[in-house]
Amino acid sequence: MSLDHYVTLGRSGLRVSPFALGAMTFGEEPGGAGCSVEESEKILATYVDRGGNFIDTANFYTNGHSEKILGDWFAAHPGRREHVVLASKFFANLFPGDPNGGGAGRTSIIAQLDETLRRLQTDYLDLYWLHNWDRHTPIEETLRALDDLVRAGKTRYIGFSNTPGWVTAQAQTTALLKGWTPLIALQVEYSLLARTVEGELAPLALDQGMALVPWSPLKNGFLSGKYRRDTQVIDSARTGFVGGPSEDEFTVIDTVAAVAEELGTTSAAVSLAWLRAREGTVVPILGARRVEHLENNLAALEVTLAPEHLHALDEVSAPTLNYPASMHGALRAMLQFAGTTVDGEVSTVYPPLLQSDVRY
Repeated sequence: MSLDHYVTLGRSGLRVSPFALGAMTFGEEPGGAGCSVEESEKILATYVDRGGNFIDTANFYTNGHSEKILGDWFAAHPGRREHVVLASKFFANLFPGDPNGGGAGRTSIIAQLDETLRRLQTDYLDLYWLHNWDRHTPIEETLRALDDLVRAGKTRYIGFSNTPGWVTAQAQTTALLKGWTPLIALQVEYSLLARTVEGELAPLALDQGMALVPWSPLKNGFLSGKYRRDTQVIDSARTGFVGGPSEDEFTVIDTVAAVAEELGTTSAAVSLAWLRAREGTVVPILGARRVEHLENNLAALEVTLAPEHLHALDEVSAPTLNYPASMHGALRAMLQFAGTTVDGEVSTVYPPLLQSDVRY
């Protein structure tokens, strides 16, 4: 497989590479962990030259510098912009003291998109994400504003990120009932060390035909392969993060490393291949501060995990999900199917029924 083996993004006609390129690290900020303009351009060129076409940024990444770097690069390479899927996000307020400078209200969405398009030097986005839930704005206002922007040609598709399952479900249902532009993808935290998305958002996405686009697929570098027991790691990319992996996380990291050794590849490649093997369409976002980081992660394109590898990784990283997810496993089948097999799901008999068949 390679970056030019494209997949359809959710229930849409948009085709994207199996890995997106994240531009959060593009641009240097005081105290940050980004990379220079020159290195950012090398990373971008490497990704595009290898057939990559899905690039993700946000209005506040490096205070807008990320978008500007992308815009300058595309301006210097005529004809490239039209052949990539360019995505950005709105929500963050870049104007201290202005309560309408961010969020998801109609005024702020339009203003934020105009600023994003100016920095990117383009007249449209292919995908526009809500970056976070704005609990102070009715979801209908957000959706209608986004639908208007789609109809005006300023963005082609829309998606949500970091938004509760019930809000996302309400939004999608509202859009479908009113004939507004529906969501085609959800950008979520998802990795072998962060699987709680499987409680609500992943099943919702699968049901509604929405793609999952995981951010931090290597969990802030923990799954990169450089974190090992009794080894101190100094990494400028983790500025602001405290401590290293927990004991439970190291158990997962050890299993990933064992699978990687067996396959002759890296822990990062195994972790990314596991994500791509999840049910539905899953397109992880690769972040990089150096070209070699990107090239190392793209090794995952050559990795296919066998059923026994997937089982081992699934088992060791199994998440503890919030109620009511705990009620949806063996107990549900026991109560519902009463010892029968339905759609391949085998059940046992609920204990009281073993004692008597008396009905009252």
